[in-house]
Amino acid sequence: MPVNFDLNDLYAFRALVEYGNFRLAAESICLSQSALSRRIEKLEAALGTRLFDRTTRRVTLTLYGQSFAKRSEQLLANVEAVLADINQVSQERTGLVTVATVPSAAYYFMPEVIRRFRARYPRVRVKIIDSSVGNVIEAVSSGHADFGICFAKSLPPAIEFLPLEEDVYVAACRHDHPLTRRSSLSWEEYFQQEYIGLDKVSGNRSLLDQALAHIIPARPSICETRHVTTLLGMVEAGIGIAAVPAMSMPSSGHSLLAQIPLTHPVVTRSVGLIRRRGRIQSYVAAELEKLITEQYHPA
Repeated sequence: MPVNFDLNDLYAFRALVEYGNFRLAAESICLSQSALSRRIEKLEAALGTRLFDRTTRRVTLTLYGQSFAKRSEQLLANVEAVLADINQVSQERTGLVTVATVPSAAYYFMPEVIRRFRARYPRVRVKIIDSSVGNVIEAVSSGHADFGICFAKSLPPAIEFLPLEEDVYVAACRHDHPLTRRSSLSWEEYFQQEYIGLDKVSGNRSLLDQALAHIIPARPSICETRHVTTLLGMVEAGIGIAAVPAMSMPSSGHSLLAQIPLTHPVVTRSVGLIRRRGRIQSYVAAELEKLITEQYHPA
């Protein structure tokens, strides 16, 4: 016999048994009276019998309702005990999860994910290997990292790539920079500014060089760094502006940094999770992966 009701219907039933009044029962479980009534009707329809006798003053259990109340209370007690056990197991899990990630994802994106993960698994340690895209791929390939976060760039066959988002490049500048009044900035206009560039060994530099090969910069960069996080530090200090992946930028409301879309062309990179094919993840590593995925694709 199929079960055509759920736990929420049983909780509604228990509340009405306890209070004997639709208004009070509905308030106790944060439902409207009409929503509570629909749940009771659904439960009665699924069981094929009335559970309550209703009068203008009081709601009382039928004989069948009295029998069902005892059994449903046992069922809810068992379910709550199982959930409590699962929660206890989760809290007691220990271990280490190692994540290799490009610095542009590590600085502003990963801290919030790790904060949420630690709230669920306080006894699990997290190790971050923040390095270049090549080193991230190597860490995952060798098994030194459970998984990685980077952009798709000549990945070896042994590595699988799970896309998270198309990350677009933007111009980072201080809020007090004159460019913040602009709604967008072309790359030719960008290269006319005092800008900070990336070293040639940077994966982001290689990607930008390919995408912008047709544009000759009007002036050279005033400074070069190897990592995007260092670029942002330079921008915060007021040295110049910088082209960075949007993922590397803080959320809106940052006290110093602002971003301007870069156009003509719009340059993107595909950012995702990388794993070694055939690797069986530990439970906690899979849970951290899930949190990262949910950050981009909330249910």
